[in-house]
Amino acid sequence: MVALARKTLIHEWRRFLPAILAVGFAGLLQLLQAALVLGIFGSASVYITGSSADLWASYPGTQSVNLGRPISEDVAMRLRMDPDVTKVEPFRWVDADWRGPRDTGGVSVFVSGIDPRPDGMMFSHALPPALRALLNEPGAVIVDKADLDSLGVNIGDTAAINGQRVRVVGVSSGLRALGGVNIVASLDTARVLDLDPAAAGMTTYFVAKLRDPSKAKMIAKRLSGQDTFGPYTVWTAKDFARQSQLYWMFDTGAGAGVLFLAGIVFLVGAVITSQTLIAAVIGSIREYATLNALGVGRGSLRKVVMEQAFWVGALGLICSIVIGALMLIIARNRSVPMELHPITAALCMALSMALAIVSGLAAMRSLRRADPASLLR
Repeated sequence: MVALARKTLIHEWRRFLPAILAVGFAGLLQLLQAALVLGIFGSASVYITGSSADLWASYPGTQSVNLGRPISEDVAMRLRMDPDVTKVEPFRWVDADWRGPRDTGGVSVFVSGIDPRPDGMMFSHALPPALRALLNEPGAVIVDKADLDSLGVNIGDTAAINGQRVRVVGVSSGLRALGGVNIVASLDTARVLDLDPAAAGMTTYFVAKLRDPSKAKMIAKRLSGQDTFGPYTVWTAKDFARQSQLYWMFDTGAGAGVLFLAGIVFLVGAVITSQTLIAAVIGSIREYATLNALGVGRGSLRKVVMEQAFWVGALGLICSIVIGALMLIIARNRSVPMELHPITAALCMALSMALAIVSGLAAMRSLRRADPASLLR
């Protein structure tokens, strides 16, 4: 019966091609949707994942890295006092308005004030030492190459942030932020651009490096909750990155919309695939009736249909994987934020295969028409 299922697929491929395409298209949509979700919402934590710090000290209750509030600079002293901390570095966040040389209107930007030294922790994965050194120039800024058009500048151009003159000294990749444009500057430049008088003597975050990163959770718990240096809490980099991503995915309502769309994709794919398989079974109903008349039981015929559904799903997955890989390559070349983890890809493929299996179960109902008496009509 298994050989019969494969031979039927080969000789009657025109009947099953629409079902294969339906499974492949649904799987492709799920893969690309998952990659977009991970890429877009993952950019909410690019400040954390693009840095090498093990701990983040922030204002208590901070839900996302872009929602940080100033904390006392005395917190840095408390972190340095801990014997497990080897290095402490400030990170200043400034919400600002960008005015470029070309008429692009006002653009909301996030200014990231970092330590420009070669061994700086902030954006250590995105900014090589030679590029960081350019930030030592007063008013120097670095932007993501994908944001040049939206900012209306090129390398070497000058612009204004919060009314202060700045110059684009370089570009990098991996700096794109969710909800705005990320501008990287030195700490000194960021202080000049910060127009909030309440921020004097304060900074947004302190990041720290540990002797043993495996003890990050324990050390973060030990350092948190001491009001002697003002209100602050300490996160591990992993926990703070996850918190930022979950905030954008669920607390903003965007995640619910994505999950709803994923359900719609699965439902539509299941309907199209099941109807196509049903049509293929009905088209071969006389052959099934003949087999039944020759003594092949309904159970064996059901196995043939389910085997066909399995191969339809497998062929559809191959198509979606090949096309999906090409789309991901194109997206990366176009600086589209897409990221796909192996576990997520496996989950999408499992859903696509489940779609084919559910369609096969629906198509089995058509075997009730495979009555040998129908051959006499």
